[in-house]
Amino acid sequence: MLQNCLLTYRSKWAICRSRAPRYLMVIELISLLYGHSLRTILSSTKPLILQTVGLLRPKMKKAVLLAAGDSTRMLPLSANQPKHLLPVAGRPLLFHTLEALEKAGIEETLIVYGYHAEKLSESVNSQTWGKGRMSVSFVLQKERRGTAHAAGHAREFVGDDTSLLMNGDVMVGPGCFEGLIAYHESGNFEMTLSVQPIDDPSPYGVVAVKEGRAVKLIEKPKKEEMVSNLVNVGLYAVSGSLWAAIDKTPLSPRGEYEITDSIGLLIERGNVGAYTLPSWWLDVGKPWDLLEANKQLLSQSSKSIKGTVEKGAVIKGTCIIEAGAVIRTGAYVEGPVYIGQDAVIGPNCYIRAHTSLGKKVKIGNAVEIKNSIIMDNTNVGHLSYVGDSIIGRECNFGAGTITANLRHDNQAVESTVKGKRVSSGRRKLGAIIGDDVKTGIGTSIAPGVVMHQGSRTGIGVIVDRDVGPNQLVIAKQNQTVIDLDSSK
Repeated sequence: MLQNCLLTYRSKWAICRSRAPRYLMVIELISLLYGHSLRTILSSTKPLILQTVGLLRPKMKKAVLLAAGDSTRMLPLSANQPKHLLPVAGRPLLFHTLEALEKAGIEETLIVYGYHAEKLSESVNSQTWGKGRMSVSFVLQKERRGTAHAAGHAREFVGDDTSLLMNGDVMVGPGCFEGLIAYHESGNFEMTLSVQPIDDPSPYGVVAVKEGRAVKLIEKPKKEEMVSNLVNVGLYAVSGSLWAAIDKTPLSPRGEYEITDSIGLLIERGNVGAYTLPSWWLDVGKPWDLLEANKQLLSQSSKSIKGTVEKGAVIKGTCIIEAGAVIRTGAYVEGPVYIGQDAVIGPNCYIRAHTSLGKKVKIGNAVEIKNSIIMDNTNVGHLSYVGDSIIGRECNFGAGTITANLRHDNQAVESTVKGKRVSSGRRKLGAIIGDDVKTGIGTSIAPGVVMHQGSRTGIGVIVDRDVGPNQLVIAKQNQTVIDLDSSK
């Protein structure tokens, strides 16, 4: 019996992950029968199990977020604010991360900021997030000289302690922070990389792993350099040895000090762990990445209805409806959906799954919204369709505005990032629209079109290309006026 219960390391961990409560009960029974303590038996399994039952407390209490970048890939949405404050599932990206860090037991977080620094700190300090158990401080990266240079600003904050270090635009699913901390502390590594297997790792840093350790990191590898399908996700557990590696990091070909080069120096020493994340991961760098983050977070949300739902409105699935919001008669809301404070929805409209509507958003009669993010104080007039789109703040859509979201050839929709046309990798992608954009009645917008902040369209315009900041697009048409014979 005992022999059957002495499972291998991997088997014990697999069982624990699938049905932890039952597994722990069996272990406790064995300990009673054979005189072994629960701590002794569990010591050969993942430390996360010990943390689960309260026998081992993680030592790591600090985290560092790198959020100083200029957010140029996220334009026009980031024209007036850092991308870390862009909303997904009704909350700024950064707030979701801060709350997850607090839940994982982190007590102090340092944010390295730069672009729109005042807005970032003001938002974090003035708005409600988390349970108040974690303090947040800031340090300014005045010159953008790369990620290693940014990380170096945390030297005094972290010192010789262990800490989490992550790119501010990285989002991870439940349990990832806790798992990384446990893995790092159990292995006594100098540093631990978080990795994730993906189908096409070529746009990322690829990590070769041997016996739980990272042995090579190659940035954006060529086909012949593809050592694995594991990518570096930009989330690390670090110790004081990182600072010496940063000091030795040379300038990269693009003239910056890269954290991946610093990591490469530590990998050469042979004691860098590689932890495979147990949940989803997203690099939220481009506008359409917001849609995927929004989908993931809404899918794990809980139902909460604080607003008013009029008789005749239908609410299905998991919906979050904030205080002051009104769902008028005839509206059909199909969760998961987030509807912000003081929003007015309907009457007679259709809000489809994975949609997030900000504060004071107004959705008119006979409007359909699907898988989209619409930010604060934006109005979508009657007889309009918004699909797979991201719409900024203070926008107004004239009646009959349509965002197309699908190519006839079913190929991935292209859009513009930093002046270049790139594939979104998405079969369906609508419009990407900045703040304070207004459309005339009957405006049609082609898939993947970017309309920058302050732009306008006239009546009946077909927008088939990007529109720059503060530009007006009008449609020229030939008109013929015919006098009607009133006698006939």
